[in-house]
Amino acid sequence: MRKKIIAFVLMLTLIAGATPVFAAPTSDEIIPDVLIARPCGLATIILGSVLFIVALPVALPSGSIAQVGRKLVLDPVEFTFVRPVGDFDYKLGTWPTQHYESQ
Repeated sequence: MRKKIIAFVLMLTLIAGATPVFAAPTSDEIIPDVLIARPCGLATIILGSVLFIVALPVALPSGSIAQVGRKLVLDPVEFTFVRPVGDFDYKLGTWPTQHYESQ
């Protein structure tokens, strides 16, 4: 089990390093982003995924699975892995995920 956790964290680290950077932030913005915001974003992904599973029985009959999934899972993923490093002005929801929205 420990090997799986290490492999998962390593994979997420590699994905985070492959994120394209479009902004030119200063070091005052990069340091808190890398040390505080990204780890909190990773924790939010995990917590949001658990809450999404808990919310499925309510979201399924109401037909709001896409909205619940977007807010609890996709937005934290976008904040953590898609947003350029140090760019705290990034607008969530700009990541193209049309195939999730159409369901």
